[in-house]
Amino acid sequence: MSGRSGIDVCHLGNPGVICCFRQDDVIIDPGPASSVDNLLGGLDGFVPRAILLTHVHLDHASASGLLMERWPETELWVHELGAPHMVDPERLVASATRLYGDRMDELWGEIVPVDGSRVRSLEGGEQIGDWEVAYTPGHARHHVSYLHRPSMTAFTGDVAGMRIAGGPVLPPTPPPDIDLDAWRSSLDAVEAWEPSTLALTHFGSYDDVDVHIASLRRNLDMVEQWERELTAEEFEAEIADWLRTETSHHAAEAYAQVMPADTCYAGLERARLGRAG
Repeated sequence: MSGRSGIDVCHLGNPGVICCFRQDDVIIDPGPASSVDNLLGGLDGFVPRAILLTHVHLDHASASGLLMERWPETELWVHELGAPHMVDPERLVASATRLYGDRMDELWGEIVPVDGSRVRSLEGGEQIGDWEVAYTPGHARHHVSYLHRPSMTAFTGDVAGMRIAGGPVLPPTPPPDIDLDAWRSSLDAVEAWEPSTLALTHFGSYDDVDVHIASLRRNLDMVEQWERELTAEEFEAEIADWLRTETSHHAAEAYAQVMPADTCYAGLERARLGRAG
């Protein structure tokens, strides 16, 4: 099978939260190791030539090591700043464990190192066969996006935000790497591709590219203002109220699973204080 398909990995048993994309002979963002069986079921025996990572956050990338053990000929593409964390995930796991504690295994599963000889480190700007790579920081310092030139589909990880069940386009802003100025510049880079479709890990494909990105820009401004003006508790309540108004109950829960409001506030606060410093 060629072309693009989205595989819902049903993270924690919940549909519509994390999507791994297959495009021709590669997959993009395989998701968590805890959901790897669901991904393999969706792939139905297909073995990709490469796994393309937009970034190494566990909800996007932690299945990679397990998959590459199973697929000894598969290559991993990842930004050069993220590559060391895939080869030796000790620091990544330690940092996540401080945040998630006893829920680490439930949330993310077994995080297996990747053989460094099978890693293609990216800077951004590469053209590799049908693929173009752009360095797109803002959500993370090591974030890249991929354009599949034949279909003009941009696989944007988190930099084009999240949009679940047609709901609002929201920016997930967890610490430690949020940089809103860089994020806005990254959106310029995605727009410069003039893609026909945005493929979002959270969740699915959207063809209203201009409307989508304009909405994300407004909402980046909005959450930046809310963080400046509200307490953490007020910020969390504002996000929760907005999602209840704008989405279904299931979609609101899916948004909250991907971007807990307390971590979004913490990332925005850290970014603001870093700029002030």
